[in-house]
Formats: sequence, structure tokens, C-alpha cells
Amino acid sequence: MRTVPGPTDHVVVVGAGLAGLAAALHLLGSGRRVTVVERDTGPGGRAGRLELGGYRIDTGPTVLTMPHLADEAFAAVGDSLHRRVELIPLHPAYRARFADGSRLDVHTDGDAMEAEVRRFAGAAEAAGYRRLRHWLERMYQAQMHRFIDTNFDSPFQLLHPDLARLAALGGFGRLDPQIARFLSDPRLRRVFSFQALYAGVTPARALAAYAVIAYMDTVAGVWFPKGGMYALPRAMADAAADAGGEFRWSAEVAGLERVAGRVRAVRLASGERIACDAVVLTPDLPVVHRLLGRAPRRPVPLRHAPSAVILHAGTDRTWPGLAHHTLSFGGAWEHTFDELTRSGRVMSDPSLLITRPTTHDPSLAPEGRHLHYVLAPCPNTTTGPSADTWRSMGPRYRDGLLAELERRGLHGFEASIDQELLITPVDWTAQGHGAGTPFSVSHTFAQTGPFRPRNLVRGYDNVVLAGCGTTPGVGVPTVLVSGKLAAARITGLRRARGAGRRPPVLEGQSR
Repeated sequence: MRTVPGPTDHVVVVGAGLAGLAAALHLLGSGRRVTVVERDTGPGGRAGRLELGGYRIDTGPTVLTMPHLADEAFAAVGDSLHRRVELIPLHPAYRARFADGSRLDVHTDGDAMEAEVRRFAGAAEAAGYRRLRHWLERMYQAQMHRFIDTNFDSPFQLLHPDLARLAALGGFGRLDPQIARFLSDPRLRRVFSFQALYAGVTPARALAAYAVIAYMDTVAGVWFPKGGMYALPRAMADAAADAGGEFRWSAEVAGLERVAGRVRAVRLASGERIACDAVVLTPDLPVVHRLLGRAPRRPVPLRHAPSAVILHAGTDRTWPGLAHHTLSFGGAWEHTFDELTRSGRVMSDPSLLITRPTTHDPSLAPEGRHLHYVLAPCPNTTTGPSADTWRSMGPRYRDGLLAELERRGLHGFEASIDQELLITPVDWTAQGHGAGTPFSVSHTFAQTGPFRPRNLVRGYDNVVLAGCGTTPGVGVPTVLVSGKLAAARITGLRRARGAGRRPPVLEGQSR
């Protein structure tokens, strides 16, 4: 594994999102001095927090999967995720509601889910689910350590027995047909394939290898942190500070001072200069390229994932048919994906994610109130309407979205709204996200694994990237891994320290 040459005693991490915080914790655990600079007033990045009229709103992810990956970061400094954050397991993980009026509760426990599938679609589909679950487990085992939790220096690293194992499992076929080998009911197939959108590709075009996301969502377990998802970055920042990390809030990075191929200092917009031995950059790729002064040349331009419109609504009532997470599927399927990724039109029959975090933590809203988060996928600003167009169409889209919620049984939703905030691609663009999408670069084959933008930067000896735009990719689990991989490029440590092991305390370093 290639590592940063020369001294690496003091590392500046740009960005206090999940990737930057994971990198900081792993670096601190290896004895580095770490300074984290963040343009916002607190941690989180995409997983941030907004206060709106007494409502505490998570701005990004709504669930935590694979919590052991977060625990690895805490363990690097002798700490523990479970000491810092109370995790609530979600049962069901999701509730799926279909256009025909049917409903399926998605359980991560195998026996509970088999019984639910039998109730929903019969014994044959329940048996198919058991085979599918076994296949998902094998897909995860074949990929995690060799293709996800690893630093690639060359595509030739793919030439390993695990590659043959993945191919034998059908990982290089298409996701939809692979899921159809186990399940014939189209509604069930949606439940185990919609996750491809997290990777920025449609189920019909996604590699079957991305069934690993369905494994995380439907097998490995889903949790909600007490205090909302923001509790995770807040706890990571606290653990890093307790381990000796320095945080500079409201600190916008204006540039990098480069001498002979090495960054010698990070310059802030305030004019302050922070000298360093190495830098970890975690912003979205357009911001990274601006700081570096160039974008790397690629044979084919980068393609971005679809975007999303999010309506945060604080209400004076809720609806008993909603679970903590409810997937409301429209009647159309492939046609709406074509709208998202090819024709660039907003979904005519959208599938929606409706999250009600106050289901398990009423303290996120004023007493007697409820918080709802409605996510509707939409085209990014390269494929679909521009950011400027969204300025005018956003309010109309909001009205149409509320009308759609009413049609789907959430009667009185608009009248119940006490506080609301609409986020559209114009807002993602203002935050520096390429193509107006928070989901960064899509996971096409040419943008996956060793073909994804590398976390080492050609021409810069001591700059490492982390975050969803680099390896391994988009999503909370993979972003946490990206921070660990970035730290490994600096420390040379390939694996995280075991949970519960306290790393050595260097002279003069406090915990």
C-alpha cells in the first residue's frame, strides 16, 4: 500500500463530516497531532443539524447501519461508540407501502422477515427470501475486506480469489435479474433492489455487487441514535477532542500552500495560516479540485448520482400507518428511473422515503409535535433542471409533493404543518456539491473500486482524500471506511485497532 512519504506528525483534516471525523480519530490513535478545520459552526457535514422553531432536524442520513464501522473509529482512541451514543434498533427497519394498497414490514431478523414474506406473498416467496438472504450474506463476505475496506493502488489488486468468488455469485451481472432469481413478486424485488439508488444507479443497470447495500439495510440491522443521526458526528468530535484533537469551527479554507509537491500549510479565509505535514481533504470533489487548482484528467467525465428534494415538516399530528421509516412506492418503476437518469424530468409517479424520527425520540420536536422528513429523488442539475430553475420551481414542486402525500393517505398533512423547510438541488449546489446532488459521483463500473477517484492525489505527495467522492463511495458505512483508509495512507496501519484496546499515549499527549 502506498503511503504519504516524509514527516506526517501534524495532519490538518479539512471538514468535520463523518469521513473527516473518522480520519481524525484513526490519526489520533496512531499518535499524530490533528487539527480539524470546518466551515460550519459544528460537526456533521452532510449529517448536520438544524434548529427550526423548536424542532431539531437531521439534515442528511436518517439511519445508521453497520455501527461497528463507527465503533472502529472510537476504538482507535480507546473509546467506544456505545459509551458515547445510545442506539435504538428499529423493528421494523422499514415499512413498505405499495400503490395497490398492500403493506410489508421489513425486518432484519431472518425468522421475522420470513414470516412476514409468507404472510405477504406466500410460502414459495418466503423460501426464496431465505435463499436471497443467504446470497446477500455471501456477497457481503466476498466484498467487504477485499473490495470495500481496502486502499487500491492498481486495478491489478482486483486479481484475487475473492474476485472469482464474487463472479461465481453473479456479482458482475445486473442487480434486478439476480434478485429475480430468488423472488418473483415484483413488490418484493423492489424492497431488495431500490438501494441501488443510494449508489446513484438504477436497479436495472446496477451491478449485482451492489446488493451489498441491501445486505446492510435488510440483514445486518438498522439503528437510530438517540438524539438523531447528528448524535454520531457530535460524539465523534467529542471523542476526538478528548483524545487531543484541535477543532477550528467557522473556519473556511481558502487555499493550500504548496512547495515542491508538498502542502506546507492550509490558509483560512480569515488570513490565518496553519502549518502542517499532511492534509486530508473531505469536501465534495468540486471544492477539492478548486483547492488543488485542477481536476484530474479522466478518459470519461465523472457522472453524478441523481439528487433529491427533501421536505422537513414539523406537524401537530401524525399518522398511525407510518413507521419510523416508510417506503411509499409509486405504481411506476422503470419509467421513473428513466426520468431520473436519462430524460431529466422529475418523477411523474415518485417513490418516496418518509421518516418520522420522533417515533423513537419525541425530544426532537416540541411537546405534542411530530417531525417528518419526506425525500423524493430527482434528477441532478446536469441531467435535469438547473439550480436556477429550481429556485422558481421549488415551491410548485413542494405543493405537488404535499398533494401526492394526501393521495397516499396522509390526509391533512399540509394543514398540520407547524414549521417546514424545503431543500432542493439549488441548496445542494450552494453547499458546493457537484451537479446539485448530495450523493456525489455515481457508482457506475467505471467509477467503482480502483476506477473511482483515488484517495491519493497525483502531484501532491502529502494530500489524501476522504468522503463519498473517493473510495469506497457513498453512504454512511462507506464514508466511515473512507476516513479510515485516508488515515491508513498517512500512518501505514492497514487495520483498525481492536475495540477496547487503548493505543499508546505519546509523551505530552493527553486523553
